[in-house]
Amino acid sequence: MVSDPTWKKIVYLLRWDKPAGRLILIIPALWAVFLAAEARPDWKLVLVVILGAITTSAAGCVVNDLWDRDIDPQVERTKIRPLASKALTVKVGIVTAIAFFFSSAGLAFYFNPWTNPLSFWLCVAAVPVIIVYPLAKRFFPIPQLILAIAWGFAVLISWSAVTQNLTQATWLLWGATIFWTLGFDTIYALSDQEDDLKIGINSSAIFFGKFAPEAIGIFFILTALCLIFLGKALDINLFVYVISWAIAVGLWLKQYLKVRKPNLSRKIYNKLFEENVIIGFILLIGMILSSLL
Repeated sequence: MVSDPTWKKIVYLLRWDKPAGRLILIIPALWAVFLAAEARPDWKLVLVVILGAITTSAAGCVVNDLWDRDIDPQVERTKIRPLASKALTVKVGIVTAIAFFFSSAGLAFYFNPWTNPLSFWLCVAAVPVIIVYPLAKRFFPIPQLILAIAWGFAVLISWSAVTQNLTQATWLLWGATIFWTLGFDTIYALSDQEDDLKIGINSSAIFFGKFAPEAIGIFFILTALCLIFLGKALDINLFVYVISWAIAVGLWLKQYLKVRKPNLSRKIYNKLFEENVIIGFILLIGMILSSLL
């Protein structure tokens, strides 16, 4: 990485070489846009939501690496990150973070603060959560919950951008996103559990310990319940919706059974995390089709 050109190092810093993490943030935002707009959203809004998710997650990744530049070298998965390996300087990291936060701010003004103040101020409220999340592992026992709350803003912002309000259905989708994030990110945390214990930082995998697989199963059950109540709260074709829901539940069950097995490799945990991107898109397709039919 040290010998790579600077632009490529910045791509690594932004995690754009690992699209799964970006897609898994975009998905809940798209759930909200398509459900709120009954599968007929303004495509300019869809583009703004996608770009907003990309720029915000990019800024969040850089902030994370700035906070963790002394921790990451001690973790097998993160030791080659540009700031941890000193392939990029802290100054470059700060400038990059500022640039992407300004890009996100520019997109936030698509939601006119005078005509749609709810969406605009939700964008503003998300920023402190994004900045604080990387610090949470130092003092909060379940830092994945802070990440889940940050993820949840994608739902609230996107839904309110369509309707200019938040309804019962919005909060059910928000709840589904919170629990889903806790589930897949606890799986992700399992890959770092050994290193995190040595360093002395927190994670949901460490908090739940030997019961982490059961916690993941419960999080996925709660996700599924929120989604099924969401389907009932909306005027959609439940038959089509339930098909995609059932496929997702089946895949989550498979993941739960997998994480119960001892001594899984980091590669397997990462693969299970990435499978949630596929699950998210299966649900999105079901939401779109059930809203159209």
